[in-house]
Amino acid sequence: MNRRALMGAAATAPVALATPALAQSLPEVRWRCQSAFPRVFDILYGTLERISARVAQLTDGKFRIQTFPAGEVVGALQIVDALQQGSLECGHTASYYYIGKDTAFAPFTAYPFGLNTRQLTSWFRLGGGNDLANEHFADYNIVARTAGDTGAQMGGWFRNEITSLEQLRGLKFRIPGIPGQLFTRLGAVPTLIAPADIYPSLERGVIDAVEFVGPHDDERANYVRVARFYYAPGFWEPGARLHFMMNQRAWAALPDSYKAAIDVACAEADTEMVARYDAANPPALRRLIAAGAQLRFWPRPIMEAAWRANEEVTADLMQQNPKLRKIMESYLRFRTEQFQWFRVAENSFDNFAFSAAQTVR
Repeated sequence: MNRRALMGAAATAPVALATPALAQSLPEVRWRCQSAFPRVFDILYGTLERISARVAQLTDGKFRIQTFPAGEVVGALQIVDALQQGSLECGHTASYYYIGKDTAFAPFTAYPFGLNTRQLTSWFRLGGGNDLANEHFADYNIVARTAGDTGAQMGGWFRNEITSLEQLRGLKFRIPGIPGQLFTRLGAVPTLIAPADIYPSLERGVIDAVEFVGPHDDERANYVRVARFYYAPGFWEPGARLHFMMNQRAWAALPDSYKAAIDVACAEADTEMVARYDAANPPALRRLIAAGAQLRFWPRPIMEAAWRANEEVTADLMQQNPKLRKIMESYLRFRTEQFQWFRVAENSFDNFAFSAAQTVR
């Protein structure tokens, strides 16, 4: 071999050898992942699609997560069961859908009069919330990462205007989790219905009212066609965190770099989802009002009664469930600090600036 050929071979050898070695070090992994939400809810379901795409990008396409909307593999409210059994590798859902199994699932999504989106993020990351969540989910053979938040939600769609507590008595209200117990104390009849089944239930009169998320999703669901009165705020969901849940064995089998890819994709989803809602909700609300929605705000006496009922429900549940008590003691300590701080800077700014934009000239 002449000198020029030898030098050329030496120059190309590292590339020729390194590429196959790198490829061989990355296993092909295929997971199936179901959302709790139908495809029509593009931000909710779309967040799972974006997590999947980001994981594939970060792993050079070696780790692919096939996504399914609610009901295509298991029932919309059966994701935790499927993960426990290993019939799914992962799912994207709200943990409070599963308080029938354990009330300790509730605070990891939302809690009435609790932490808003920013405060909840801080509790999860710096206040011990993630450690408590990991401890809880491990009991169900699950590893989970926070993966998206809706921001503060609306208070729901009602066939009739609600002006007093008396009008809540006997009201058939689609509302999940601990808020359902709160409304039971106010005289309503709560029920949990999967998102895909809400509209037909409202249309047929199976329920009298429904809360879901906010203007963007509510417009896509067409609730305005069958219930005109649109209430604010959703005081039981000042922020609603979703989780990307994984079967523990499937997670343990992943290479560290693939685990890191999931961590990155879910962390990005935490901020991306609420940003999308903040951009989409204002124009959607205007369109809903143009379509006939009657915007209303909860009367203060109802809000005060709800606060008192929530204090009673929380005390009872903490007494009944030691796991929930441990979680809520952390959550409520953090809430006290956050409420005091937000009153100083955040709320004083909001209370002036939001109204001044309409009134000061």
